[in-house]
Amino acid sequence: MKRRDFLKKAGVGAAAAVAATAIKAPAVLAKKTYNWKMVTTWPPGLPVLQTGAVRLAKRIEDLSGGRIKLKVFAGGELVPPLGIFDAVSNGTVECGSGAAYYWAGKNPACQWFAAVPFGMNAQGMAAWFHGGDGLKLWEEVYAPFNLVPRPGGSTGVQMGGWFNKKINSIDDYKGLKMRIPGLGGKVIAKAGGTVVLTPGGEIFTSLERGVIDATEWVGPLHDLRMGFYQAAKYYYYPGWHEPGTYLEYFFNKKVYDSLPKDLQQIINAACMESEVWTLAQFESQNGAALQELITKHKVELIKFPDRVLNALRPLAEEVREEEAAKDPMAKKVNESFKNFQKVVGTWGTISEKAYYDDIVKKYSLKG
Repeated sequence: MKRRDFLKKAGVGAAAAVAATAIKAPAVLAKKTYNWKMVTTWPPGLPVLQTGAVRLAKRIEDLSGGRIKLKVFAGGELVPPLGIFDAVSNGTVECGSGAAYYWAGKNPACQWFAAVPFGMNAQGMAAWFHGGDGLKLWEEVYAPFNLVPRPGGSTGVQMGGWFNKKINSIDDYKGLKMRIPGLGGKVIAKAGGTVVLTPGGEIFTSLERGVIDATEWVGPLHDLRMGFYQAAKYYYYPGWHEPGTYLEYFFNKKVYDSLPKDLQQIINAACMESEVWTLAQFESQNGAALQELITKHKVELIKFPDRVLNALRPLAEEVREEEAAKDPMAKKVNESFKNFQKVVGTWGTISEKAYYDDIVKKYSLKG
């Protein structure tokens, strides 16, 4: 072989090798995997809440092609149920699942992102987060704690709770020991009750032993599974304190910000998908569970008297303003919430409410 030909071929080979290296390098980087832990406030195996967290982990892994692998731990398995906020904030684990009103002690503004008594339902909350400035405010509130929040879906309107005595007037709350979080709990306290914040896994035992006289939890699907009908006599509705409770996922901000943009978007998309899935599960399963509670377990279903609801509403407004006055961020969030509720409330009166009042009530039972 002539020297010229040899050098020519050698040059082509070297160029090919360099080109191959240039092509393969990004592919190698793209295959970097992240092994994360998620901690939740929920009891093991709890439908929709804990199983939803497990489902989200699977979706993120699938959508990322295995680049993010998430191991999920129920409340108490790795971190105490009410310790997950700090665990994610300080980087002990990468992400968590809970409800924002559990963190009122961090900043009172947190409560608005879960549930506001006599506030917006699931539809209104979703509109505030994704059509208003709700999510931006939520991110602003969580940023000092090194957290990135994402809406995790709504439970829909919750039940009013389980009681071992009837609530005939506002005075019946005096001295009542009730497990109830968030702004709703502060309303009960203002009515004269004693509020106990108990993790989900401990509620039944507390109710059965008389540590508490009443509890709210979620709705028929979960209340049936938790067996509250075995420890309390009366099942009240509607859930004035939690008309559209939103759940949450939150991520360590430093970890989230360090991800490639495509993985950040995969997390965002998976959370939004979970948001839709969560509400669908509650809406599809609560009805059957309620029928079982009534027909099989003979639960006494009772509506809160109008006089009780009428007395609770002004107390709720007082609580909201008192909590908002504690912190500039809470005041900012409260004003946003109130203004948005007025907007969607006006529309809701002539759309959703009118539909149920004028159509459903008249025709649904005539089938």
